[in-house]
Formats: sequence, structure tokens, C-alpha cells
Amino acid sequence: MGGAPGRRRLDDGRWHFQHGPIDLLIDCDGDDCACDAAVNQAWDRFQGVLAELVLTLAQLRSPLGDDGRSCLPAGADAIPCGPIARRMLDACGPFARDDGLFVTPMAAVAGSVADEIILLLRRPGILRAYVNNGGDIALHLTGEQHYDLGLVTNLALPAIDGRFSVAASSTVRGIATSGWRGRSFSLGIADSVTVLADSAAMADAAATMIANHVDVQSPAVQRRPADDLKDDTDLGSRLVTVAVGRLSGEEVAAALDSGAAFAEKIRQRSLIRAAAISLGGQARVVRSR
Repeated sequence: MGGAPGRRRLDDGRWHFQHGPIDLLIDCDGDDCACDAAVNQAWDRFQGVLAELVLTLAQLRSPLGDDGRSCLPAGADAIPCGPIARRMLDACGPFARDDGLFVTPMAAVAGSVADEIILLLRRPGILRAYVNNGGDIALHLTGEQHYDLGLVTNLALPAIDGRFSVAASSTVRGIATSGWRGRSFSLGIADSVTVLADSAAMADAAATMIANHVDVQSPAVQRRPADDLKDDTDLGSRLVTVAVGRLSGEEVAAALDSGAAFAEKIRQRSLIRAAAISLGGQARVVRSR
């Protein structure tokens, strides 16, 4: 269970919540009393999150079938019942159901936790707030409020390479980034994929799936079975990227084109609003014209 949950207030006024692998940064702007009350409620909810997820962990690590539900042994309840697990399933389901892709609900776990906590910050008196769960971010924005965010194009070199803004008037309330050198394994070779979506859960799932499509067959790409690297991985023996050597310009372009085509496909289904895909110093941006 990763020990007891802990929280502390940082010098800049933000809050840090941590329990096992869950690591949140929370910021709240608005009436001080409203922010304090909301953060306390968020803390109360946060303390039970890890235990809630552990209860349905076998289901959450199970691949989704073409009905968008977890494939578990006969007799098992295939529908996770907790609100975070339900959100994970809803975010990942379209990729199994409509695209026929391998995916487990774990592809949306970080964003789903962020979405659960931001709900408690959406209350009168709070102008804007965010919950950042290891780079997967849920937003609350009202009125004329906005957030300016930095874009990282290479997860191995986490420097800000660009900036964009999300305004309250947009539908975007979730941002996530994935890549082969991120916190989770990837089937692809993207240096980074950043997705804007209507929720952090959907942004998280979509970033993972787009990153898997940024791929090309090349001797410069090294892969290993996921379960050789981590015993309890939800990816089983699927080959995941462990190293990317020097690629030709044509290989980089082909991989980016593959990822961009999939991103555009799911954008047209309104699963995402925009995506920025980077590899080898090149990039593709997918958004409405």
C-alpha cells in the first residue's frame, strides 16, 4: 500500500499529496476559505484512493474486450465499481471497442485520479485550480481564467520547448504526456506525445495510444518483453521500447505520420481536442483547422 498517505504545503502555496505511486501537486486560486475547504475535502478523498484502486487491480490490469469491458475469468464481476475505476474504463473503452486495440484501464489511471480530485475543487469561490498527477493534469477554469502551460518535446530532457494556453471558454480540462522514456512502458518510439482533451482520463489514455502508434520497424529500435522488465506489468509479454538509436529522416517521418494519422482519427471522434507529437527533432501537431 506504499505506507501512509502524506501531504505538505510547499513554499509557493501549492499542496503536495503522496501515497505510494500516486504523487499529486495541487494549486487553487480564489477565495482563501473556499480553497482551504476544498483542499481539505480533496485530502479526505485522496486518503482512500489507493486502497480503492487495489480492490479492483486485477480487473484494471485486464485487457479490454471488443465490448470495452475487462476480460476476466468466468464468474468474475467484469465492471469495476469504484468511480475512479469506472472513469478509467470509460476512457479506455473506445480504443478497444471502436479500434480493436490492446488496452487495459491502467492506461488512464493517473488522469482518472487527477479528475477525481479536481471534482472537489470545482466549487463556488474557486476561480481556477489544477491537479497534476505526475504530468497528467486535470483543470478547473471559470469566467475569463486560463492557464499557460509548458510543452516538453523530449521526456529525456525535461526542458520547456514551447508554450500554449488553455482558457475557460474551451472544452479542454485535461492534459497528458506520454513517450517511450516516460513513467510507463510504451509500444512506440515517441520522444513525447502531449494531448489536450475534455478530461485528464481521456487525455491520459489517448496519449498512451497515440504514443504506441508513433512507430517504425528499424534496427535502431530495441525492444524487450514488458514482463522481463516488470513482474506485475499489465502489458504481459508484449514488446516495449527500451532504446532508440539514430533513425533516418525517413524513419522519423514515417513514425510521426503514423502517430499523427491515429491522433487525427480519434480527434474526429471528439476523443481529443489536439495533440503534439515529437520524435528526433521533428514534430506533428494535430488540431482542428
